[in-house]
Amino acid sequence: MARKTKAEAAATREALLDAAEEVFYEKGVARTSLEQIARHADMTRGAVYWHFRNKGDLFMALLERVRMPFEELAEEAARLNADASPLETIRLACHASLQRLEQPSYQRILSILIHRCEFFSDINPLEMQNALAQQCFDDILDHFRRAHELELMKEGLSPELAARLLQSTLGGLLHDWLRDPERYSIVRDGQQLVDTLFTLMRR
Repeated sequence: MARKTKAEAAATREALLDAAEEVFYEKGVARTSLEQIARHADMTRGAVYWHFRNKGDLFMALLERVRMPFEELAEEAARLNADASPLETIRLACHASLQRLEQPSYQRILSILIHRCEFFSDINPLEMQNALAQQCFDDILDHFRRAHELELMKEGLSPELAARLLQSTLGGLLHDWLRDPERYSIVRDGQQLVDTLFTLMRR
């Protein structure tokens, strides 16, 4: 490839990720080749290999577009609501994560990971899902532990159980919604579900 400026190289990389998102969503990950992605982006396969080692590397880069580290969401919620308790910070972070799901790209990429990604070569979707879920659980648990120390949670509800209950609720909601996103609003209905759950967990 001819030498490109950093801006041109970044634009090429983003265009390839856009193409991968569209083709993966249409065909599934295992049935998509790097050559198909290159053609969809009106580029050569060499352009793909310039930016990504293989399909697994490209897929991981695509997932980075929609990663929502819970700790970042919680920190943002705390900045915007300085007086929020640890329990309220978790609730607001959940609201923020649901709002992001309204973006079409978030919906497509998560649908690819959950419904259109098979075990293939260097791609293990179950391993990826487990890693993301464990990181989220650990972050949520830290906040629930602080809430528990402040005696904000219902008596008898441990931080571990609260974290598992919240994660199971959000995971079930996401899977159900991705099957047919037109059935209901992930923001309106999801936030109402989260608020109801926190009402039940508060002391």
